[in-house]
Amino acid sequence: MAQRFRGELLLVCGALFFSANGVVSKWVLEAGLSAMRLTEIRSTCAFLIFFLVVGAHNFPSLRASAREIPILFAFGLFGFAAVQGFYFFSIARLPVSIALIIEFTAPIWIALWLRFVRKESVSSSMWIGLALGFSGLILLAQVWKGLTFSGVGILSSLLDALALATYFLMSGALGVKRSGPVMLVWGLGTSALFFSIVQPWWSFPTSIFTRSIELHGRFHGVHLPGWLLIAYVVVLGTVLPYFCVIEGVRATSPSTASVIGMLEPVLAGVFAWIALNERFNFYQLVGALVVLVGIYIADRASSKH
Repeated sequence: MAQRFRGELLLVCGALFFSANGVVSKWVLEAGLSAMRLTEIRSTCAFLIFFLVVGAHNFPSLRASAREIPILFAFGLFGFAAVQGFYFFSIARLPVSIALIIEFTAPIWIALWLRFVRKESVSSSMWIGLALGFSGLILLAQVWKGLTFSGVGILSSLLDALALATYFLMSGALGVKRSGPVMLVWGLGTSALFFSIVQPWWSFPTSIFTRSIELHGRFHGVHLPGWLLIAYVVVLGTVLPYFCVIEGVRATSPSTASVIGMLEPVLAGVFAWIALNERFNFYQLVGALVVLVGIYIADRASSKH
């Protein structure tokens, strides 16, 4: 019982840190650093930290066979490079909480994959969750008005959800033989390698580290150095929450972790309201609630499956 409580507490902490990171990341993005560059430095620094820790504790666990390497690389590209890249791209164009709510439709896409690709049976409660999820998205985007939010931002969030669904599916398969920290080393390492090739480090806009960044929103007028905000994104927004979630899953179960993880878009909305003064109308608030209910129902059905 004590172990399970500890695991649930760690999962809540992980959701809390991931949610707060959205606000800090948005400040960095608004300062001019691109979503891809922020993903690059976040992945690279987090990879180095995890690599040093895991390598010092059990270096042989990082070895992989020639057959495993392509799968591990695909896991890193979809689960880390794509998920992080699309997420940062989305929050640069959408309210943080809206981007996260759309991202957390991942269980819905997993259900569709199970039903129409793998031809497995899906419970009626799953379809109820799907219907609620998509209905909520319509209210969120207010499609009868055109699009009240950035269409590109919504598309990016949907792609982020698909990448996250791929991450869940692949991590479930890889987790049979690999521990969480080892998977993080490979995933973040692959993401770091990918971005270093696509956008070499010698062209990185290093001026962001010494720039004085203004915190928009409620903290308008306050300035912090770029290196401090980026350090927050790496340590408190990546390394610590990933560690909390991994340890939390080990102490509870993947289904418990996915349900508690749904706190993230809710907490992100609270942080965005406090720090960024983000406001939504009545229909968008109802839409957000309907999406969360749909995700919960779909996720529980998927867990039972």
